[in-house]
Amino acid sequence: MEPIERYRPIVDDWEAFRAACERPLPSAVRVNTVKATVERVRTVLDEAGVAHEPVGWHDLLFVLPEDSPGNNWPYFHGWIHGQEEVSAVPATVLDPEPGERVWDACAAPGTKTTQLAAQMGDTGEVVATDNNLGRISALRSNAERLGATSVAVTHEDGRNHSLKPFGGESYDRALVDVPCSCEGTIRKNPDAFDDWSLSHVEGIAGVQKAILTRAVQVTDPGGTVVYSTCTFAPEENEAVLDHVLSEEECELVEYDLPLTHREGVTEWQDESFDPSVTRAKRIYPHHNDTGGFFCAKLEVTG
Repeated sequence: MEPIERYRPIVDDWEAFRAACERPLPSAVRVNTVKATVERVRTVLDEAGVAHEPVGWHDLLFVLPEDSPGNNWPYFHGWIHGQEEVSAVPATVLDPEPGERVWDACAAPGTKTTQLAAQMGDTGEVVATDNNLGRISALRSNAERLGATSVAVTHEDGRNHSLKPFGGESYDRALVDVPCSCEGTIRKNPDAFDDWSLSHVEGIAGVQKAILTRAVQVTDPGGTVVYSTCTFAPEENEAVLDHVLSEEECELVEYDLPLTHREGVTEWQDESFDPSVTRAKRIYPHHNDTGGFFCAKLEVTG
């Protein structure tokens, strides 16, 4: 049996789901408001002959039906950045305010980091952490090209994130877009399931639990933590939330998402999860012609 078949019980309209997984993923870009406006980007894309279509749920996103995101001069000048449509969900849900301190726990290559900086008007501080030096190089490069001067990069494992370099000051918000089995990227990575194994899913879930735990610990009471993955596996999604809810002082909260989605699942195989995981959102490829995604919003309560 194909590994993807394990999700048949939790996916609506299975045939539409499988058909969507086999279609190429449309290219998309985000307007970088640190350097440009939507109107200016529209104008220069028109002048450059780059076809672009607005994304209904997000004013700063465009789909490029005939082009690649980096194949134009507005990209090189940092006016736009290639960003898959559902990739814009976590930072949008986190919704940081100008002047706040925000931790991006798994930041490289910086797509969501620079989105956060732009949402904050490039004020305050975005602490961008990653443990991979090669990917940190891409993070620094993207932050520089996009003019995100409020980004501070740290090379460390998010599971052991230290507040000491920042005077012990905790965060207003944290974004936890963790490394995962990447099943939801099948439309741009058709081999996503080729080397799939349950042991890998279960192993990386342990890392995810530790990073989310640390994020809750370093965020102020009343602060917000957003958890997200690009995978379908409940082991990496609802099970991670269930674990952290039982160990840390936090709770899942409702949020609006103007994309078609399904709620988190409370049962999977022989496991049951905290009923509040239904407040998380599952986005499947056939819902909005996107990749697959999972996103949850937590409030730190103590």
